[in-house]
Amino acid sequence: MAERVAVVGGGLAGIAAALRLADAGREVVLLERRPRLGGMAFSFSRNRLTVDNGQHVFLRCCTAYRTLLTRLGVTDHVVLQPHLDIPVLRPDGRQARLSRLPAVPAPAHLGASLAGYGLLSARDRLRVARGAAALRRLDPTDRSLDRQALGAFLRRHGQNDATIGALWGIIATATLNLPPDEASLALAAKVFRTGLLDRADASDVGYAAVPLGRLHSSAPRTALAAAGVDVRTGCAVDLVEAGRVLGHTASGPHEWTVEDIVLAVPPRAAFGACPALAAAPAAPAAGLATSPIVNVHVVYDRRVTDLPFAAAVESPVQWFFDRTLSSGLADRVPRGQYLAVTVSAAGQLVDRPAGEITARFVAELGRLVPAAARAEVLDAFVTRERHATFRQSPGTWALRPRAVDGPPGIRLAGAWTDTGWPDTMEGAVRSGVSAAEAVLGASTRSLAEAAS
Repeated sequence: MAERVAVVGGGLAGIAAALRLADAGREVVLLERRPRLGGMAFSFSRNRLTVDNGQHVFLRCCTAYRTLLTRLGVTDHVVLQPHLDIPVLRPDGRQARLSRLPAVPAPAHLGASLAGYGLLSARDRLRVARGAAALRRLDPTDRSLDRQALGAFLRRHGQNDATIGALWGIIATATLNLPPDEASLALAAKVFRTGLLDRADASDVGYAAVPLGRLHSSAPRTALAAAGVDVRTGCAVDLVEAGRVLGHTASGPHEWTVEDIVLAVPPRAAFGACPALAAAPAAPAAGLATSPIVNVHVVYDRRVTDLPFAAAVESPVQWFFDRTLSSGLADRVPRGQYLAVTVSAAGQLVDRPAGEITARFVAELGRLVPAAARAEVLDAFVTRERHATFRQSPGTWALRPRAVDGPPGIRLAGAWTDTGWPDTMEGAVRSGVSAAEAVLGASTRSLAEAAS
């Protein structure tokens, strides 16, 4: 009989781990305390609209996440740009585009975009080229880089407030959930080399064309069931220790006796459920802090822009995305439009009153998109993720555990583990696959030892 594995946590890491284990012939039970799967990338209903808690994008270089989408059968439910093209807006009406030339190899693929990047002076565009060359020389696997901040490195290589604010910060803040002056250079090197500078097509932007709940909850539930995984949502896990998991549902307490466990929940939940972690090699991970993200959702009575998404500079609006079709607004208000604003590194914003936040960002959208200032706002609301990612600052690499750094019989997964990637959907999926491979590798070694 196949050995049983419990996967604790139904986010992308847990989904990836459960599918890999089931595909390898293991008997798997997946336990998730929420009534849905998908972790922090989910949807909910409001005023007959389907709302994503936030905008979660990926890049063409996110091969593990894209492989998971294929495994779930939902590749036709995402948009992936044929080539990088990011509109960048400024409140004074000036615009630029961060784009690449098709069929031009890296790093020359960005040359035309940089030469015409009108938000920077000609001298500052030359500074950017110098900064890109310096970043391209970095080795993302060099752990010493994690002792430095991205902002300080950029300034040592000729960058100034203008180039950091109008270009480097657009990418760094969105991917690392910290401003450049507070972000780890090691993780930034991974972002810029793997995502922008090493391969021409790596940075092409992808995003969901349907609600995230369809991608990360409904489709995984179907795929997991087809693979034979016993999915238990609405199941709170109280204790994880070698060989067993204790939890409870609305019907009462439950106990699962298993051979192996994949613990795929955020650090605070992991240490709370598994006391033995405090004495395991993963113990330093208890020191990982978190960084918040705030999203502002604005529904207009008419279309205000034809852009599917855009970045902004010199504005609190960092990015906005058109979610009109995926939300179902077109069925309710045929001429309306729904824009979702994402604000990363939102520590100074996350606890402000919702009314204050919406008023500020509705006004800012009106400055960036003049038609928005003339439209009627039908609804505006805020969603907050106070612990959206771990705080990806210098010194955190040493705190991130490997999949095998848990107590015996317990493997760790989640974007906070040491994947070599930032805290992203790609990192989460990679961590789940790594944890599953660690389980399968341990099983193979045990069988070999038993036969010898």
